[in-house]
Amino acid sequence: MGFAKTYGGTVLGVNATLIEVEVNVGGGGQLSYFLVGLPDAAVKEGQHRIETAMKTNDYELPRQKIVINMAPADLRKEGSAYDLTLAIGIMEAMGQLNATEEVSKYIIMGELSLEGKLRPIKGALPIAIQARREKFKGFILPKENAREAAIVDDINVYGAETLDQVVNFLRGTTTIEPTIVHTREEFYENLNQISDDFSDVKGQKNIKRSLEIAAAGGHNVILVGPPGAGKTMLAKRLPSILPPFTLHEALETTKIHSVAGRMPHDCALITTRPFRSPHHTISDVALVGGGSNPQPGEISLAHNGVLFLDELPEFKRTVLEVLRQPMEERRVTISRARFSVDYPASFMLIASMNPCPCGYFNHPEKECVCPPGTVQKYLNRISGPLLDRIDLHVEVTPVNFDQLTAQEVSESSISIRERVIKAREIQANRFKNHKNLYSNAQMPPKMVKEICTISTAGQNLLKIAMERLGLSARAYDRILKVARTIADLANSEDIKTEHLAEAINFRSLDRDSWAK
Repeated sequence: MGFAKTYGGTVLGVNATLIEVEVNVGGGGQLSYFLVGLPDAAVKEGQHRIETAMKTNDYELPRQKIVINMAPADLRKEGSAYDLTLAIGIMEAMGQLNATEEVSKYIIMGELSLEGKLRPIKGALPIAIQARREKFKGFILPKENAREAAIVDDINVYGAETLDQVVNFLRGTTTIEPTIVHTREEFYENLNQISDDFSDVKGQKNIKRSLEIAAAGGHNVILVGPPGAGKTMLAKRLPSILPPFTLHEALETTKIHSVAGRMPHDCALITTRPFRSPHHTISDVALVGGGSNPQPGEISLAHNGVLFLDELPEFKRTVLEVLRQPMEERRVTISRARFSVDYPASFMLIASMNPCPCGYFNHPEKECVCPPGTVQKYLNRISGPLLDRIDLHVEVTPVNFDQLTAQEVSESSISIRERVIKAREIQANRFKNHKNLYSNAQMPPKMVKEICTISTAGQNLLKIAMERLGLSARAYDRILKVARTIADLANSEDIKTEHLAEAINFRSLDRDSWAK
């Protein structure tokens, strides 16, 4: 008759809760295995992995009754990460370990293969954070997850490869060197890595300017142009001009990717802003998150970075409509009958689309072959409320041969980024007394009236523009926000008429005459 306790963890949203595993072994003349505490099928199937892994490594599983309780018993346990937690508990209860005191000092997690090797788990980082909070001595987990968990200070992280290695470590017969990650050094070392640079882009100065404005104010953008004009190439380079991560943002982003099991191999910390580009066949659940076992969606994986929706009208209407609330609230709540979870979703949206089904409406050289009314019908696939949340509408024209073959070196992402950082610093100072407000794009309507004041000349210009170009009322606030960002880039305290004029040019899709 034996009793033991081991500890694991489960992730709910982006935070972890510790799980206490109680194991009782004894009684009965044959092996009977009872697992309680709301385990799912993957946890229950762990019995066969544990039994085979123990036998493969010459550990005996007694022909006795084994009762395992996973507490808190009213919280559903999901996944295969509890295999190692349960195996160590069973062995300790059977007296094969004789390390009760040591076992209780560690969070122990990992999936077991049939030969006893450890496979990686999801959510190692939030579990490590919770383990430190609850004063555990260390965290034993698969080696592939060790660097990810080791960015948490004041807790020893031990990356193991096999069940046998963990058993001998707890017995004290072998040692495992704790994984050490110098978080700040790693963060600053990789902070300015740029893979896609704006210096690669030939011509397109007006498009680069629009993306600089978007990056400076955190504005959403839609690029409209024919196939091959460079929409995707430009979009992929947007993260390279965004301000570098702060350490807090890097940890927050890493935590989300850890929960989703999307951490790059042997990566400790995500130090570059994410760029997510889902295919247009994506479902609404995959985009915003959810499922029977809720997981972060693409909008949360793009948190603190860029979500790129290529060929926007090709996405299903229902998928695009679920974007509206997260774009405003910068978070998404997944509600189920027994619980709800929150995932952060503060991202910049950059979308691209052809102007019509054939792709050549307004093309300077090729003729559009779409029937009358098709262009407006194509644009109507994007709802007005969604278009309302996109500040910059940019028309992309093809690069001609002379620009494409010119030897002139384009401006690099680093130099553009310097201007963006200065503009963001102005905004940080402006919003220092406002919680969760970091950029011009996030200003509520009331604050727009207070901050984006314009002169009488500016008011007249805006009035004429709205009347002559047929701009909608919803464009008014957006124009003022963008004009404020342009003024910040120019280091101007006031919004001048030239700033307003440039902002007005970025409302193409609001013009009554655009699709005619």
